[in-house]
Amino acid sequence: MRLFLSLLFALLSVNATAQGTAQAENLLRQLSTQIKSQKNIRLNFSYVLENKKEKIKQESEGDVTLEGERYKLNFLEGILLFDGNKLYTIVPENEEITISLPEDEEDLAFNPSKLLSFYDEGYAYEWDIAQRVMGRNIQFIKLYPAEENDDLKYLLLGIDTDKIQMYRLIEIGKNGTTTTLTIKSQENNISLPQDFFEFNAKAYPNYYINE
Repeated sequence: MRLFLSLLFALLSVNATAQGTAQAENLLRQLSTQIKSQKNIRLNFSYVLENKKEKIKQESEGDVTLEGERYKLNFLEGILLFDGNKLYTIVPENEEITISLPEDEEDLAFNPSKLLSFYDEGYAYEWDIAQRVMGRNIQFIKLYPAEENDDLKYLLLGIDTDKIQMYRLIEIGKNGTTTTLTIKSQENNISLPQDFFEFNAKAYPNYYINE
């Protein structure tokens, strides 16, 4: 009888895990479809980096506008502009602009175009907790890197299941550092000037340009 119960519980556990994975995959597919259906997206967000052991907590806010691979990010008192070919890093405090070719950078903070699609590959995932946040139904999906990662333990991606929009991304690091990106508002299909993603050197007459 004990052996029978043990096998039964094991089968139920495997079945529940399979169902959870299928649910997670379905919700991620819906999110991906919703995002790809938009011409462009603008996000206003908050960003918190915290390591309780080291007594570190940094909070900041920013916004990013994305259209295909192009983006304009205002964050940490600087601007990152990618026109589809070159990356412009604009630092008003130093009156300096660096022009470079984009690198294959995995850090979402340095490659905003990956923020809304990073989960498409390279991760295993499972169904996690659901929360009611300020009247919104948020379902979290836990994502594990498919390959060994020295820094990342796992990610928690919170999705608004009514609007099918990304709400929160929490990165749990192996060194005890947690970073939390919360999307405060999202606008889709905005009317943008034709030159919105173009760099205009005349707008920065006294800046040193490092190319």
